[in-house]
Amino acid sequence: MADLGMTNGQTVDLGVDWDIARAAIDEVGHAVVPAVLSAGQCQALAALYDRPDGFRSTVVMAHHGFGRGEYRYFAYPLPGLVEDLRRSLYPGLAAIATIWGRRLGRDDGWPAEHQELLSLCRDAGQSRPTPLLLSYGVGDYNCLHQDLYGPVHFPLQAAILLDAPGRDFTGGEFTLVQSRPRQQSCCEVVSLGQGDMVIFPVREYPRAGRRGWYRAQMRHGVSRLLSGRRRVLGIIFHDAR
Repeated sequence: MADLGMTNGQTVDLGVDWDIARAAIDEVGHAVVPAVLSAGQCQALAALYDRPDGFRSTVVMAHHGFGRGEYRYFAYPLPGLVEDLRRSLYPGLAAIATIWGRRLGRDDGWPAEHQELLSLCRDAGQSRPTPLLLSYGVGDYNCLHQDLYGPVHFPLQAAILLDAPGRDFTGGEFTLVQSRPRQQSCCEVVSLGQGDMVIFPVREYPRAGRRGWYRAQMRHGVSRLLSGRRRVLGIIFHDAR
């Protein structure tokens, strides 16, 4: 994964300990994997935001009540680095997602390979790529939300911070809010360094209660940026309508 060119079609070992990641998500609703990308890879990805080619659309958050800032969805074919990350992360996440499904009463598991998931998406009329770059300036923020995009939505996603907190920006904390039945909501602020990845639920995940497993609803967002510029690579595994 040394460049941003076309993918070589191979799965890359990202060094993720999936048992540790699953345990962390079960306990606090997310897992942080440090140094997934080098500083050079982060800078190269972040620089793509200011080029008009390679994206299928740009969303200005304020126009839709989403917050402030912008994000751009990549077009197919994805940059090689983005494609390799998406494909290589998927099998480990699919194993976790299948365990979650069984806990919540879903008998069929998720496909083992990402291309099989994309086939399910196409059958449901979802063919637009969802990996994206987000860009925040001073005063920008992202309201709490969920990234669904259609009836087929894989239950986990990832985000990688491309700028260095404290050097490139201040503020802009990644925030997760978990809604629990008959309890107050629980908030987690996730600390990330440049190149670190956070894995978190798209909509819900199973939590153990006194009466068995229940669906804890999750939303995510970003607090207001105080200075500088903050860019993030978002990796969503299902495609959009």
